[in-house]
Amino acid sequence: MPLRYQLMLLFLLFAIVPSVGMGLLVNWTVERVVERQVEGHTMQLIGKVNEALNSKMENLQNMTYLIAFEPDVSAFMDKKITGDGERRERVEASAGQVYTSSEQNRLYGIKQTLQGFTTLYPEIAGIVLVNGNGDYISNEMYPRTQQSLTQEDWYRKAATQPGIFTVIGQPQERNMTTHVRYKDDEIVSVARSITDETTGHVKGAVLIDLKLRSVSQAARNVTLGKSGYVMVTDAGGQSVYKPEQPLIEHIPVSWFTSGESGMFTKKVAGEDLLIMYQSSTFTGWRTVGVFPAKESISEVRQIQFYVVSFVFVVCLFGLSASLWFSRSIAQPIFRLMSYMRRAETGNLSPGRWSDRSDEIGMLGNSFNRMLSQIRQLISLNELRERQKRDAEMRSLQEHIKPHFLYNTLDTIHWMARKEGAHGVSDMVGALSRLFRIGLSKGQDYIPLRSELEHISSYLQIQQTRYRDRLQYTLNVPEELQNLYVLKLLLQPLVENAIYHGIKGRRGPGHIVIEGNVNQGRLHLTIQDNGAGMSRERLAEMLRLLDMPTESLESTSPKWTGKSYGMLNVQARLRLSFGSEYGILLDSKLGEGTCVTIVHPLMRELPATALPPAELGDHQDQEKKE
Repeated sequence: MPLRYQLMLLFLLFAIVPSVGMGLLVNWTVERVVERQVEGHTMQLIGKVNEALNSKMENLQNMTYLIAFEPDVSAFMDKKITGDGERRERVEASAGQVYTSSEQNRLYGIKQTLQGFTTLYPEIAGIVLVNGNGDYISNEMYPRTQQSLTQEDWYRKAATQPGIFTVIGQPQERNMTTHVRYKDDEIVSVARSITDETTGHVKGAVLIDLKLRSVSQAARNVTLGKSGYVMVTDAGGQSVYKPEQPLIEHIPVSWFTSGESGMFTKKVAGEDLLIMYQSSTFTGWRTVGVFPAKESISEVRQIQFYVVSFVFVVCLFGLSASLWFSRSIAQPIFRLMSYMRRAETGNLSPGRWSDRSDEIGMLGNSFNRMLSQIRQLISLNELRERQKRDAEMRSLQEHIKPHFLYNTLDTIHWMARKEGAHGVSDMVGALSRLFRIGLSKGQDYIPLRSELEHISSYLQIQQTRYRDRLQYTLNVPEELQNLYVLKLLLQPLVENAIYHGIKGRRGPGHIVIEGNVNQGRLHLTIQDNGAGMSRERLAEMLRLLDMPTESLESTSPKWTGKSYGMLNVQARLRLSFGSEYGILLDSKLGEGTCVTIVHPLMRELPATALPPAELGDHQDQEKKE
């Protein structure tokens, strides 16, 4: 399939398939989000109603504490003050004075306190105090019969929970009424027993009747959707408050199976109802939200319509855009293909491109630059090949000079020996060996034996110059002399020992060259008893030795100074074997310097080196000459 049609198909797939998938995903997500929002909003409203009810009950609880703390109330609970019930009994028993003036004042004070609470909180229908004898004090409430109030269910519930605030709920067949004569379904009762602080025994109880309208006020103004509502039930499932025309009259307790809060859907009278609830640990009541499930679906349907419309528009736009994009991309690619086929034939002339600044235009410009660089590289490669041939010719010519030089020195050596000039003969012979081993036919690795011969020749020449001021000792075991080492390792370090150590010392100096194997590595040590280094100079040298090889020339001005030889050896060792090999330096001012070369054990030449047989060819040739 041509690229143009492939791009059209890909554009359609990438436009239509994701749009359809996104539509389905949005539809599914919106449905879930709307449900979660409805649930969250409803639970939030239910929580607010619950908080309002808890706040009212907390006010009543605080009111019971304040009443119990009154000294006259404590006296009444301790039966030191006669209440309304005992007064009536006294009136029935005799027509005499039933209260002393002190008792009458204290009783009046208690009633004034109760009257103050009912005035401050108009939603309270009545308050009654009952002590252990069944005697009571109240402004609004009184018993219907002579039966003791301690036998009432509300009193027993309060007494079973000493000192704990208890929500009784709506009273049923209670032996208490009010002057207003509220019906049982018009009030909600709460109670708390009053105990002795020392013994914990129940001395009496406080009963408060709350008008139901204060409870309904918190839930009446909350609407859920168009026809939903909030109702309040007690722990047994009985309705504390419900609207006048509820969607469901009674919700069984068995439906609430999710703990203190939750939601579920039930079909009631052919209609799916979504029921959410939240229980109060303080009152034990449940605040329940009820609304039809279909009310949350209507909003989802509207969003689905917009999603389907969006997907249709995207598909239509994707079809048109795919035609245009496929043509705009495929056409310059075909042009690039033609230029590349032309370049394959060897024609490296640049192609003609439009002024496009997008990726296609950048690709064409890059192709032209690549062709230009290829032409430059071809020209540069031809130039380097010519330079390489010239360098090889010069190298062959330069190798003739050292060969001629040490052959000439060897001839002078034999002529001096023939004439009896043994000093000159030895000097010229040492210099000849020095050149011969230093050349080594271009080989980088030589046997340690040859390196020792080279340094012996160098020391012999220097000893002729310095005479008795220079002594040296070579102490390298015979079994180590067959190992291979980098060429010209010892000469730069020995030269440093002579010019910076022995030369600066008063009197004769001594250089010791030793070799040994330490931890699987070859150690070559050059130690002198010369002038040594100061701490500052030693620290500077150690810093230079630790620097990376590639940055040493650019960062250290002393690279070409008097440290050149040692740093050169360090660089060659690290470049050849790695940073774990190199030079160890130690020195003390006035005592001397010790330089240790850490070199790998090489019992064979590296694969890139010349065979050992070629190293001795020039020696055999010289012997023949």
